Amino acid sequence: MAGRVKFGVVGLDEMLHGGLLRASICAIVGTYGTGKTMFALQFAYEGLNRGEKVIYISLEEREELLRATMAQKGWDAKVFDDRFSLLRLDPTDFNLAINSIKSELPALIRSTGATRVVIDPISLFEGLFTDESIQRQEMFGFIEMMRDEDCTLVLTSETDVRDQNGSKYGLVEYLADTVILLRYIRSPGLTEVHLALEVVKMRRSPHSREIKPFEIQEDGIMVYSEASLF
Repeated sequence: MAGRVKFGVVGLDEMLHGGLLRASICAIVGTYGTGKTMFALQFAYEGLNRGEKVIYISLEEREELLRATMAQKGWDAKVFDDRFSLLRLDPTDFNLAINSIKSELPALIRSTGATRVVIDPISLFEGLFTDESIQRQEMFGFIEMMRDEDCTLVLTSETDVRDQNGSKYGLVEYLADTVILLRYIRSPGLTEVHLALEVVKMRRSPHSREIKPFEIQEDGIMVYSEASLF
């Protein structure tokens, strides 16, 4: 289980002291427009480029839109079709979404030999449970189930509308080993808006605690790990 998994985002791997810990769970938390899906896709594509097998589960974007985004970035996902499982689940179909994630995902991981798994966004899965106690129980159970699998898991989550520093339901940041928070930072004169990133926590590893600017560029993401915001 030892070792590092490169995230594949320039600057972020430096902030993570070489990457995520292998077989750990990472949550990417951010408000709309901060690039959560782009970070998740970059993580998946890095794995494919390294010869790994990847499962990407989308609860929001249609498969063709995700593939179009990858093609726009110059990433030819079709080259990796034998190692890339891209699944679109409809969160409005409660039973299908629950059973697919809870019952079928472990078997899919083992049958494909996937070492990277993405669920984008996990907050839609959380939202399927209207009772708070059941929601908590299901999320704890899901995370424990995933810890038995030999893969590195990345989850994306929207922020809480009342707290831009926390996830929508306030659970995933406590369950994950690593939490990466994406946010908007406005300049003191309110003349500029920047995207910024913070590694809020990383269990069992040192990591940067600074808030760093980043850009979503034509071919990927660049985190300016040596720069200051203003």
